[in-house]
Amino acid sequence: MLKAKPVGSAKFDKSKRARPVKKEYYREAWIPKTRLGRLVYEGQVTTFEEAMKSGLPIKEAGLIDALIPGLEDEVLDINMVQRMTDSGRRVKFRTTVIVGNRDGYIGLGEGKDVQVGIAIRKGIDIAKINLLKIKRGCGSWECGCGQSHTVPFKVMGESGSVRIVLMPAPRGLGIAAGGTAKKVMDMAGIEDVWTTTFGSTKTTLNFAKATYNALMNAVTMRT
Repeated sequence: MLKAKPVGSAKFDKSKRARPVKKEYYREAWIPKTRLGRLVYEGQVTTFEEAMKSGLPIKEAGLIDALIPGLEDEVLDINMVQRMTDSGRRVKFRTTVIVGNRDGYIGLGEGKDVQVGIAIRKGIDIAKINLLKIKRGCGSWECGCGQSHTVPFKVMGESGSVRIVLMPAPRGLGIAAGGTAKKVMDMAGIEDVWTTTFGSTKTTLNFAKATYNALMNAVTMRT
């Protein structure tokens, strides 16, 4: 029969000390709240192209998860922002996040919250809502392979003081761009491209937005 040790005489065992549990941020099960979300949930809309052609706005991140599973996400920047109010100084974290599948889909989002984890989750959800399918091709006169590995023509994007110009490049060159633009285009599935930048490219948010806007202009340009 085992005897219980008295509480007062028992020594504290450091090896059995309770370790802090890492806090996780769980997402609730997706329940559609919009008309397009219900169409996707019921199986009437099965592809991202059908959702775009429907003319209905995309306002739910779960909708994108259902249409394009396996999206990757990457945090580009985390900044601490402050705002002075009547009750005092309020501090929040601002995150810049990109999502994509490295095969023609890219989204950019910005999230804010008092906790970093929640700010990242908000940025991911906003990036999924801003998802777009880019246009790729073989626009370089030096290549002519006919595969979709670069931008189809010269495009430009702006955000704040940053301006970036994307130019078609031959196959095998790689992404000739700065760190932020390189991450955005790699996530979008661009393999080869020439770039020229102007302005303060050290501002990660504006640099990422300018690259995203350039890829968007390639889609909206009429050919």
